[in-house]
Amino acid sequence: MERTLVIIKPNGVRRGLVGDLLSRFERRGLKIAGLKMATMSRSKAAEHYAEHEGKSFYEELVGFITSGPVVLTVIEGPKAISIARSMAGPTDPSKASPGTIRGDYAISITCNIVHASDSSKSAEREIGLFFQQEEIQRYDLRNES
Repeated sequence: MERTLVIIKPNGVRRGLVGDLLSRFERRGLKIAGLKMATMSRSKAAEHYAEHEGKSFYEELVGFITSGPVVLTVIEGPKAISIARSMAGPTDPSKASPGTIRGDYAISITCNIVHASDSSKSAEREIGLFFQQEEIQRYDLRNES
């Protein structure tokens, strides 16, 4: 089992897409193990996007993610990281296929609806930024043996 962090960004929340987006992961067979809504502080956003500091798009990225509430989710399941990334689609929505989250709902690289961890190392770090261990639930899905 893997865990990954998926963030529904402020435009996904403002557009009322939270339920639809979460249900996509559940319908795929992934489990929501952690869930909360928050408005990200600038310092937390800086930690989250630390690898992009100094790049031309960094300030826009931090400004956007802190512009309103986000929904933070820990998604769990076999190959959860690669499946969630595939479901999200490419970071650039103009390259995202219909059927992916970004292909269906986004037109801007910065405002691309969701964030999904890109590796197990990133997932572990990112989950730790936003969730305490006791906030992550353990339960079985009906389709698990």
